[in-house]
Amino acid sequence: MIKDVLEESSDKMTKAVEHAREDFGSVRTGRANPALFSKILVDYYGTPTPLGQMASLQVPEARVLVITPYDKSALKDVEKAIVNAPNLGVTPSNDGNILRVVMPELTEERRKEYVKLVHSKAEEARVSIRNIRRKSKNDLDALKDEVGEDEISRGEKELEQLTKKYIDRVDEALRAKESELLEI
Repeated sequence: MIKDVLEESSDKMTKAVEHAREDFGSVRTGRANPALFSKILVDYYGTPTPLGQMASLQVPEARVLVITPYDKSALKDVEKAIVNAPNLGVTPSNDGNILRVVMPELTEERRKEYVKLVHSKAEEARVSIRNIRRKSKNDLDALKDEVGEDEISRGEKELEQLTKKYIDRVDEALRAKESELLEI
């Protein structure tokens, strides 16, 4: 029973770390990154559709992204969605078949804003992990009648180790993204 609670906690914490990494991937650096564009919603025949589902995204050069819509009639809608996307600040060039997006260099001020944004996303992930720990601790406390207090205390120690391990993973991903953002 304690093992089940710990396994469930581990699974949820893994998902929280993965979500944080996805969030970090959506923060723009000086390089072209398909993850920045894949979640942009395009109005496709009246339905908001993620760009990643309706176009191929390729990076032929470090700062250039090529977007090829599967349906050429949606090219204008894709272009409009990219121009209106918040926090991107890019304008695609349209040649009738594909869109080319050249990522401009980030200013020092903009880099610092993105670092703050990444720090807040990391803090959200840490809070999520701590909430998982709190729920798991409550689940362990509910088992006190069925198993001994020594087992519960051992389970709580394992839970603390798990929590620390996953928070360290978030911090590690944060450091990697921060160094990528500040790299010129």
